[in-house]
Amino acid sequence: MKARVYVTLKNGVLDPQGKAIHHALEGLGFNGVRDVRAGKLIELDLDEGVADGDIEAMCRRLLANMVIENFRIERA
Repeated sequence: MKARVYVTLKNGVLDPQGKAIHHALEGLGFNGVRDVRAGKLIELDLDEGVADGDIEAMCRRLLANMVIENFRIERA
């Protein structure tokens, strides 16, 4: 079974990588992009018996920095 974990910065946290991407897009002539927020996607290949609570625990303990990041889990 596959699960995807999307990790994003919380609102109000500065995102220097997003700012750099935004600046680069403008430099390449792409107009109309108001803001860019960068995050990460983590794909997990799991045994069938892994519970949702276990995936959430993985996120809280290792995959996301709960002080500055949020996460969302999707089972594929």
